[in-house]
Amino acid sequence: MDSEIQAQSNRVTLLFSENYSLNQERACGESCIHSRMKKSPAHRCRDIERQAGYLQPEHCAPPPTCPRSEAIWFIRDCCGIVCGVITWFLVFYAEFVVLFVMLLPAKNLLYSLINGALFSTLAFLALASHARAMCTDPGAVPKGNATKEFIESLQLKPGQVVYKCPKCCSIKPDRAHHCSVCKRCIKKMDHHCPWVNNCVGEKNQKFFVLFTMYIALISLHALVMVAFHFIFCLESDWTKCSTFSPPATVIFLILLCFEGLLFLLFTSVMFGTQVHSICTDETGIEQLKKEERRWAKRTKWMNMRVIFGHPFSIAWLSPFATPDHGKADYYQYVV
Repeated sequence: MDSEIQAQSNRVTLLFSENYSLNQERACGESCIHSRMKKSPAHRCRDIERQAGYLQPEHCAPPPTCPRSEAIWFIRDCCGIVCGVITWFLVFYAEFVVLFVMLLPAKNLLYSLINGALFSTLAFLALASHARAMCTDPGAVPKGNATKEFIESLQLKPGQVVYKCPKCCSIKPDRAHHCSVCKRCIKKMDHHCPWVNNCVGEKNQKFFVLFTMYIALISLHALVMVAFHFIFCLESDWTKCSTFSPPATVIFLILLCFEGLLFLLFTSVMFGTQVHSICTDETGIEQLKKEERRWAKRTKWMNMRVIFGHPFSIAWLSPFATPDHGKADYYQYVV
């Protein structure tokens, strides 16, 4: 009896030791695979290969079959959406103060009509430019286009190199950069602006420039009208220069003055840097990283025409006129 019990206990011990060793081998195998994955070239920031096979196109999902023009471009970023709403709210606040606090109580009807029409027009163009900059594709590279068929269609020659982005699985054109917010590679990406909830790239840079210009103009216009209104109220009775109470009128004007100064400085600087970037044909990221210039040099006027469209016309100032950037060249993917 004792020998049978001893034999059963030996079997249980042997079975437990076999299971334990099997689990240890499994864990060791998984850790080895994980370590190999860490060291594999697929996890590098940039893959630089000359042959399509080494880019591992089989790991990339094919790009969507629906035309991109049918989809609405909108970035679902909480910070960007909040900043966009704040932008619209501040413009509407300025419109309210200008019309209902300063212009409607004014005795000069012609002064009120001219300034009201001018400010409202500039505010409308600013909001329209903001909407176009926010809802226009900035130049996103098709996601998942690192397929074998697409790479073979480039007809690479010996010595030619293409770049693959491992984050969005796309073949990156020259001068394209990956945006961590948009989660896409953007052609000629200048920067990601939370105030328009979008990247500023080659296809929406015109609308961003117009947005900064019109915001700077309405800020300057509002500051001038606030100064004239203060002078008018100081020379007369405060109860007659506004339909609101004197304390409310002063608060409205001070807030508008602070908003106008802040946005005038900010948008003027942004407008100047954007125009300089366009004229020199060098994006903000390229200037920051001091990237080597490999593209053809053009005149400043030609660079402006590339962004705003050919030829020069009043459409340059319109956020509703889409500039013609021409057809994409497949060889822009080749370096």
